[in-house]
Amino acid sequence: MKGRRSLSTIALMVSMWIVASGISTAATDTKSIVIKAKVEKVAKVIVDTNTITFPNMDPDETRQVPAIPNDIKVIVKVRTGSTSPINLNIIADGDLASGSDTIPVQNVVWQASGQGFMSGTLSKSTVQTAGSWKGSGVREGVFRYYLNNSWNYQKGEYQVTVTYTLTTP
Repeated sequence: MKGRRSLSTIALMVSMWIVASGISTAATDTKSIVIKAKVEKVAKVIVDTNTITFPNMDPDETRQVPAIPNDIKVIVKVRTGSTSPINLNIIADGDLASGSDTIPVQNVVWQASGQGFMSGTLSKSTVQTAGSWKGSGVREGVFRYYLNNSWNYQKGEYQVTVTYTLTTP
């Protein structure tokens, strides 16, 4: 018992000495910062090829000529509002032309696969919807182009430019 009293007395004396001498056991200070991130709208469309070719084929044997290459990967990347509409559109700048000879561009059709991507027919006068979604994200699809074959086409090397446009308001 005497040993415990001595120990208690020593602890009390040390505590009083610490308080009396102004020594504190800890000092703290805190500061806060606010973290901000500015996120703007961004829209990007990636098409994995810039040229397709329809080879010559007999119209009696092949009604729709598949393009080469014919699995065209299209990637749509959009950062926008959670319910904002997103549209992928396609339009041709004219008919397929070889000198003064033409093949009406509406003879080119595409089949699309992938969530939100749509199949359709090319037009030079009306924008065609090729995909539609809501909200931010990355969407991947595959397009396959076909030329409706005909005996009425004149020989030649035809071409037209097709433009994909990705929009979000």
